[in-house]
Amino acid sequence: MGFVANMTSLVQYFLFVMHFDLETAANTLTNFMGSAFLLSLLGGFLSDTYINRLTTCLIFGFLEVIALILITVQAYSHDLLPSPLCPKDCVKGRIAFVFYTSLYLLAIGSGGVRGALPALGADQFNQKDPKEAKALGTFFNYMLLSVVLGAAVGVTVIVWVAVNKAWYWGFFISALAALVGFIIFAIGKPFYRIQVPGQSPILRVIQVIVVAIKNRRLRLPDTPNELYEISDKVYMDSIHYKIVHTNQLRFLDKAAIVPKDIEPQPWNVCSVTQVEEVKIITRMVPIFISTIIMNTCLAQLQTFSVEQGNTIIMDKSLGHFQFPAPSIPVIPLVFMAFLIPLYEFVFVPFARKITHHPSGITQLQRVGVGLVLSAIAMAVAGLVEVKRRHQAIKHPDEPISLFWLAFQYGIFGIADMFTLVGLLEFFYKEAPVGMRSLSTSFTFLSLALGYYLSSIFVNIVNKVTRNITPSKRGWVEGLIPEDLNHNNLNLFYWFLAILSVLNFFHYLYWASWYKYKTEEPIEELNSKGGETTKEPIAELNSKEGETMTKEPIAELNKQGEEIKEPTAELNGRGEGETKEPNVELNGGRETKEPITESNERGGDDVPILHKEGNGEDAKTHHSEEKESNL
Repeated sequence: MGFVANMTSLVQYFLFVMHFDLETAANTLTNFMGSAFLLSLLGGFLSDTYINRLTTCLIFGFLEVIALILITVQAYSHDLLPSPLCPKDCVKGRIAFVFYTSLYLLAIGSGGVRGALPALGADQFNQKDPKEAKALGTFFNYMLLSVVLGAAVGVTVIVWVAVNKAWYWGFFISALAALVGFIIFAIGKPFYRIQVPGQSPILRVIQVIVVAIKNRRLRLPDTPNELYEISDKVYMDSIHYKIVHTNQLRFLDKAAIVPKDIEPQPWNVCSVTQVEEVKIITRMVPIFISTIIMNTCLAQLQTFSVEQGNTIIMDKSLGHFQFPAPSIPVIPLVFMAFLIPLYEFVFVPFARKITHHPSGITQLQRVGVGLVLSAIAMAVAGLVEVKRRHQAIKHPDEPISLFWLAFQYGIFGIADMFTLVGLLEFFYKEAPVGMRSLSTSFTFLSLALGYYLSSIFVNIVNKVTRNITPSKRGWVEGLIPEDLNHNNLNLFYWFLAILSVLNFFHYLYWASWYKYKTEEPIEELNSKGGETTKEPIAELNSKEGETMTKEPIAELNKQGEEIKEPTAELNGRGEGETKEPNVELNGGRETKEPITESNERGGDDVPILHKEGNGEDAKTHHSEEKESNL
């Protein structure tokens, strides 16, 4: 409620209270938004490395509340506002200090929370449990729904109060909403699953790069099995998972070569899993870059489209009610409020039956749909601006309705529904365990770069087009509303639409090249048989996604009866992780008859295989060894 309401209304606050011109107001807002999203990296890094995700949210959430209070105080105090008679360059001295301090304190606070909160929520779901793993995608959908509902209140109630009553009342409601949310979040502290921060994820990446460069002259072994990997016991006691080797980006594999006469040390050799983590991050980079243009388009809808609706040449009436221009984003929010439940309860179950993917469609497919819709939204925005300007020039007494802007907002809202959730789930699931906060922050880093790129595009386009337009004015410059009817905002929208189409093909190439992460089963030594048995940790259900194994557990016992209970239900202690029984050997081969014994601690029946004989001695022997094996 607090953040999104300010995001849509601040451009008017800058124009009419702070007396910025059109270009300065748009750029100030996009720079603020870019900083807020960029600083999510700070929250993600701190929560992965030094303080846990809950503490990060509490610290930065407190800063966000303080910032909103400062903005409210400035809007209320006449001494901290520029004179209404001041034409321009009015924000300076004490006014500028309070203004920029509160604005960027809000960026720091909201950015830090955003960097840690999605990963903290996702941590509450154990991906080793098939039911909880399936619920992870649902969580991200509900998180977006909660954002949509809060934003809908923000861009209607809060914006109307700010525009029609007083700006400080709008900011006060925002501050109060943020404070209530902060308190509710803090009350839940005893119930959260908290992941303890580990080694710096950035340091792990740097180690791989440094060691790969040091070993660049070494020859890669013929098989990946000759590369260095730490013992399975270390992974069982660690937050990290063992990741299967891939053949992409093979030059990084040199970091896993153990040079002769050198002991394996962190800066001398890296494990295959650590190398694969860097490969995953590297493969993510083009996907991340492909979403920046979409967020540049989003920045235009939150600046120029709001300014279009604010002009006197658009009819803002809804019956006898005057609809505030900053409230126009409520239309896509209403669409999304209905579409998200439909997507979750209708589309996803239907798609699961076809694709066998827990989210219905893959995360990258979802992002791709959003990119296509964003290009369509910008093309529609250009057409609507042509109609608006034509009507304003030819028939100034009959302006078109403000709700013509709903087309571009509605299409882009649906695009955002697909892309935002798809990216959050993609970055969380694919990222190494120790850097999931930082990885989900890439979603907001894309938003930040999109806003910054918007400011750059506006400045460059204006500079270039001043030399080619008859009026010697840029496509998007001037004052509101005097100059909006004489510039070429529609051409700027179509420029972004063309860029979006080209960007989609760029994304399509990298999305098809991307290889999803596969976690390798942990191998444990069977002390009596001298063989190794593989215990799948994360790959329990073939229908739970592309990272799962193809073979169900019931097919592992080729010579005996099928195991009726899925692995996730064998542990009666209620723990998220599930333990499999080891396959015992009888003279180097599996026995044919499994027996079932009671798990004394949980009450579930746990199938194990005979090791020797089938008499009472064998049963007693197994009863003694059962706990250690499981």
